[in-house]
Amino acid sequence: MYADITIKARCENPEDAESILLGLNAVFQGQDVQTDTYYETDNGKLKHRQGNIENVLIHYRRTYLGEAQKTEVFLYLKNPSAGTVAEICHGKGVLGQVKKIRKIFFIDNVKFHLDQIEGLGSFIEIEAIDLEGSVGLEVLQQQCDYYKDLLQISDEDLVTSAYTDLIHHS
Repeated sequence: MYADITIKARCENPEDAESILLGLNAVFQGQDVQTDTYYETDNGKLKHRQGNIENVLIHYRRTYLGEAQKTEVFLYLKNPSAGTVAEICHGKGVLGQVKKIRKIFFIDNVKFHLDQIEGLGSFIEIEAIDLEGSVGLEVLQQQCDYYKDLLQISDEDLVTSAYTDLIHHS
């Protein structure tokens, strides 16, 4: 079963972070202009992401493990049709929208986002991904910790709130 551990932090110098990632031979997937729309749901978060690289409808729940977050995914549809989005989201109130410019990098099973969030500033995310359930949460946590150190992310910069929550509280 899919699992991931994610670390999110404010990022004062995204250019430095990008240089470190490229120095580690990270594969640059491209720059995505994304709009995330969050809908009311009884459990977790329901999000429709529209971008030029990533287009998904996802229903998930995050559990906080200290400085990191574990994600359980209930529904993940890649490139959903307008009809599918309407069917799943029909009648649900919109909680908010997040607009961002995201640079996407990969090193093996670890995905990195350098995000410029409208109204919030720059952030970095480290997402260690286990698609089949073969890696294990302990290894995913170790990967996040390893890259957190390499990217010189301080504990003070860590963020455990979703971007939409940060926007509503800023």
